[in-house]
Amino acid sequence: MSYRRTIKLVCGFAGGSAVLVVAAAAAESRGYFGDTQGERSGQWSRFNILQAAQPATWSTGNHTVASTGHAWDFNWDKRDPSPLFTNGKKKENSSEDPSSEQENGKPKATRNILFIRHSQYNLSGNGDHERILTPLGREQAEFTGQRLAALGLKYDIMVYSTMARATETANIISKYLPGVELVSCDLLREGAPIEPVPPVNHWKPDAVQYHEDGARIEAAFRRYIHRADPKQKEDSYEIIVCHANVIRYFVCRALQFPPEGWLRMGLNNGSITWLTVRPSGRVALRTLGDSGFMPPDKLTRT
Repeated sequence: MSYRRTIKLVCGFAGGSAVLVVAAAAAESRGYFGDTQGERSGQWSRFNILQAAQPATWSTGNHTVASTGHAWDFNWDKRDPSPLFTNGKKKENSSEDPSSEQENGKPKATRNILFIRHSQYNLSGNGDHERILTPLGREQAEFTGQRLAALGLKYDIMVYSTMARATETANIISKYLPGVELVSCDLLREGAPIEPVPPVNHWKPDAVQYHEDGARIEAAFRRYIHRADPKQKEDSYEIIVCHANVIRYFVCRALQFPPEGWLRMGLNNGSITWLTVRPSGRVALRTLGDSGFMPPDKLTRT
């Protein structure tokens, strides 16, 4: 039986790449790969190529990706009741049992926040009032509304940016979600949250815009992205219709990723981004920019 057939057989039973590397090394040392010693000395050997393909943890070189060392901050939203207690006692005087009071102060429900990026709009409009949805944009909003309804979730509220394109998108979606309360919010308007890294050449707001928009968008994050109130008993599902920059910044902040990385992501018009905030303070990203419910010829990213 040839060495090549032996290698295939052994790997088929063992299912391990380590066996392949050992067998390949033995085969090369015996010349079964067909190269002479002189030919091998001037090029990478097959063994080296196979070794490079192994997981980094198998190598003793400097190939393993190191941890950043940044631990998850469970009190990122300042709503963890634990810091209010020291050694099982509340810092302030209280007649109630400290352990019972701490338990009552813990969130118990999960918040599901579904961000919707507005649909395609008229980029050539003069001012926000003229930057309304295009016919395709209105069609995209219909698809998004249908998708949200098809999920069969009990939505508690829909908050939307006061910019024309987001307001119009929210109004179209609301047709498919009767009974869901609609609330507008200026904090969710589009803007420049923080200077992106790496920088881009096609979009360069000045420092003042970053300063003003960044403070507003961060205020919106703190208002809407946090764990549930301790009085909330059931899981909630909330919709926020806003803008790509705002959503991408929120995702970075919620996942405790560097916020300056927000521009490394892209979102289609009318797409759905789903964040889950657990009572413990853990945050999970269930979907990012999901637009698979739309036909391919309806997808845009303007």
